[in-house]
Amino acid sequence: QVQLVESGGGLVQAGGSLRLSCVASGSGFSIDAMGWYRQTPGKQRELVATVTSGGGTDYADFAKGRFTISIDNAKNMVYLQMSSLKSEDTAGYYCYARLRDMTVGWASKNYWGQGTQVTVSS
Repeated sequence: QVQLVESGGGLVQAGGSLRLSCVASGSGFSIDAMGWYRQTPGKQRELVATVTSGGGTDYADFAKGRFTISIDNAKNMVYLQMSSLKSEDTAGYYCYARLRDMTVGWASKNYWGQGTQVTVSS
């Protein structure tokens, strides 16, 4: 019923920019927060940035000053604008949403997208 779909990943040169998008589709839910996590092979998935429906943000240290997260509540979308990209930013980026779902009594639940690959070349 609820699905997160990411887009915008790709290959970019070091120092370049990329914008990721994610839409939460479905009905019967309200957004508490959305965000982005990333994962490379052999590593745990790690926080990149999150944003609440009210606009409050939280960033990982590596993202501060380079990445900007934003939310469009009307469109159920979250964006991640990435600038000054480094090779170490190469990872699969996963959209995250914490939603209150009417099908489970408006309980908060975590949802994940399928991921989109970001590759930064040196």
